[in-house]
Amino acid sequence: MAIRSVNPATGAVVAAFDALGDTEIEERLARASATFATYRRTTFAERAGWLRRAADLIDAERHEIAVIMTTEMGKTLRSAEAEAAKCAKGMRFYAEHAPAFLADEPLADPGTVGASRAFGRYLPLGVVLAVMPWNFPLWQVVRFAAPALMAGNVGLLKHASNVPQCALYLEDLFLRAGFPAGCFQTLLIGAGQVEGVLRDPRVAAATVTGSEPAGQAVASVCGQEIKKTVLELGGSDAYVVMPSADVERAAEVAVTARCQNNGQSCIAAKRFIVHDAVYDRFAELFVAGMAALRVGDPLDPGTDVGPLATEGGRQDIEELLADAVKQGASVLCGGATPDGPGWFFPPTVIGDITTQMRLHTEEAFGPLATLYRVPDIDAAISLANVTSFGLGSNAWTADPAEQERFINELEAGAVFLNGMVTSHPELPFGGIRRSGYGRELSAVGIREFCNLKTVWAG
Repeated sequence: MAIRSVNPATGAVVAAFDALGDTEIEERLARASATFATYRRTTFAERAGWLRRAADLIDAERHEIAVIMTTEMGKTLRSAEAEAAKCAKGMRFYAEHAPAFLADEPLADPGTVGASRAFGRYLPLGVVLAVMPWNFPLWQVVRFAAPALMAGNVGLLKHASNVPQCALYLEDLFLRAGFPAGCFQTLLIGAGQVEGVLRDPRVAAATVTGSEPAGQAVASVCGQEIKKTVLELGGSDAYVVMPSADVERAAEVAVTARCQNNGQSCIAAKRFIVHDAVYDRFAELFVAGMAALRVGDPLDPGTDVGPLATEGGRQDIEELLADAVKQGASVLCGGATPDGPGWFFPPTVIGDITTQMRLHTEEAFGPLATLYRVPDIDAAISLANVTSFGLGSNAWTADPAEQERFINELEAGAVFLNGMVTSHPELPFGGIRRSGYGRELSAVGIREFCNLKTVWAG
């Protein structure tokens, strides 16, 4: 089976690789297991040195790897360069903070449990398989790999099949940075080969960022094998605007929040819920901002929105839009798929959404926004929570009482007040409900793949 890299701006195949066979997979599993036996004994200082070197390499190669990202999945070149810079930042964050995050933790007053010492120690689990998506082909991997490697785990990467060059770059990056061979390996395998890797007893845990079906499949196998999983799946984030908000700023940020990464982000705002008192003004500004975005060659510095990553992804957006229009939705801008090569789709806003439309509850993974009018905060919160997802949420209001209600009542893993949802190495990241479970980033993220061992000493 061939794993192909296809340029979504042209549809042309730019590279192809053979999938690994059973013998090659076994070699990599054996190498990972053997490496963990010795790597777990390395010091934080050694790991931090290697990770900082990896960050330096990414900084030095930022433009080159950005071109690869753009060519493989269509994000604009400037957003790809920003992603590479974010990876370097995340690496340095964990290189600096991992020792404190994983320091021995007092668990009780030793005397109360009849001990001279009582504490918890965070120790690595072992070989962790990461099943990663194409939309942030470096950052999604690094936000797992940096903390996992600093904790003493070793990683196996099953990346999305349309970004094999990014996957191979990451393996080579960690090797060149000085990490022992076997600490981080890329598995160029198809989806049908993942289960065998998951069931291998040498694999201790798994993490998935991606679609619901991918998360369900991995979690099901790991449940049978009783292995730890962390899942970060889809999202249909609400973006609520109340009368006290800075409407001009909210509308400006809304355009970025919807179209970041060509609209292909789990934490992109997708459902815009606006109070009746400011709806007309917000809608005017938001629609104008979306319509003004330039769609084109993602390698062109003047492009705002590149193509969708796959032909199937564009077809999904087209079908969601067609279903809504058929049932009476109004297209406020965009909506017409352009002729020509590549999988381009224009920034689109639709209104008059009803509960029967698929877009009311399904995730739109592309630059397609739904716009709702609500009479009050109760209706806004109810509508925001109607989806089965629960990843991020945005709320714009200057009213402290309203802010407290949004913090407490929006059902999501995060709420960003007067700003758009994004990820930071310093903040926990993850969702609830069908958006998954567990957390990445911050101190919480590095501990997910550790054994908190209770130590009692008499």
